Amino acid sequence: MHKDYSRKATNEEIKTRFDNDVERFSNLESGQQTTIDAPLTMELCTGAAECVNPNAKELLDIGCGAGNYTLKMLSKIPNLNCTLNDLSLPMLERARKRVSAQTTGKITIIQDDMRNLNLPDNHFDIILAAATFHHLRTDTDWELVFTKVYRALKPGGSIWISDLIAHDSVLIDNLFRNHYGAYLETLGGEAYKQKVFDYIEYEDTPRSINYQLALLQKVGFSTTEILHKNSYFAAFGAIK
Repeated sequence: MHKDYSRKATNEEIKTRFDNDVERFSNLESGQQTTIDAPLTMELCTGAAECVNPNAKELLDIGCGAGNYTLKMLSKIPNLNCTLNDLSLPMLERARKRVSAQTTGKITIIQDDMRNLNLPDNHFDIILAAATFHHLRTDTDWELVFTKVYRALKPGGSIWISDLIAHDSVLIDNLFRNHYGAYLETLGGEAYKQKVFDYIEYEDTPRSINYQLALLQKVGFSTTEILHKNSYFAAFGAIK
């Protein structure tokens, strides 16, 4: 099934929004306010990474934003070499500044679309991807990026994803849309809820957990795990 994504936001539009929103994404305590259970999923993803790869040396953070996930990872496994990727240069500069204060490891920044990442094979112990894959559009995009991730991980390495998700059943998707809408209203009322739903509709193309776990297995991962799901958000991952 071919969907028309021509009315969706361009990379440049998405980049501009994040360029202008660095402060909001720099709060390590709250994480991203619009994300249900953001502090919990950050703890679970980095905790799973530490559990699976306790002797890790190389970390890749895709869509790193201001660096919250990398900072949380460094609090568990110190002095990692950190490769930080994001579309937004202001985000990357903030991430590099914050991360460099917390590691003696090498820091590499890559300002580029994740679809363009040219990563070394069998190099990373841990890959983190928080609130970023939902910007992927076509099935081809999704498979391309998941394949890149698989190849870039060392055998035994792991990827941990925390993201906005969809649901395969329209009825269940509506149920959780209503659930998420009620949550957003507690943050800023009806107008705020509509603002968030409008930019999700314009910018985002999330897939279900079922879709992503199946794709992780298709590209080669031997083990997939669900860490947490609440409404429109989930944390899950895979081990190579």
